Amino acid sequence: MFPMVTGFMNYGQQTIRAARYIGQSFIITLSHTNRLPVTIQYPYEKSIAFERFRGRIHFEFDKCIACEVCVRVCPIDLPVVDWRLERDMKKKQLLNYSIDFGVCIFCGNCVEYCPTNCLSMTEEYELSTYDRHELNYNQIALGRLPMSVIGDYAIQTVMNSTQIKIDKDKPFDSRTITDC
Repeated sequence: MFPMVTGFMNYGQQTIRAARYIGQSFIITLSHTNRLPVTIQYPYEKSIAFERFRGRIHFEFDKCIACEVCVRVCPIDLPVVDWRLERDMKKKQLLNYSIDFGVCIFCGNCVEYCPTNCLSMTEEYELSTYDRHELNYNQIALGRLPMSVIGDYAIQTVMNSTQIKIDKDKPFDSRTITDC
């Protein structure tokens, strides 16, 4: 009869342990109900890029002096700079400038080390295409400024978590977060 009593005690302990685990998981589930949604509906809602986001490179043809610093600092020697030397002025004339974004790692070294600031990073992150050869941008495609996400009236913009301010006077609750 003694083993039967220990069996009931073990069964009771296991039942209490299982009820405790179920209660803990239920508390975690309830704590997630007050949180704001994280998911955005991408084609119709777009998130605003951070201030230091490294997107597509913008190129200004008139400022470039064809010094090829961008090619030398690039870890994969990506920018292609074609130039010719004008002997009467003893100056390089830029003929063609292109970057293949299918290979680019968006490190930003070319933008950082450019002496004339003719390269800059934009907030454009939609570079997907069906053909990888369309990712090879020449100076004309690099010179186009991207359309701002904020300026597009058909798309609802979603603020990032760093751009949301929290009211410090009130206790933290999902209703105290307000958009900037």
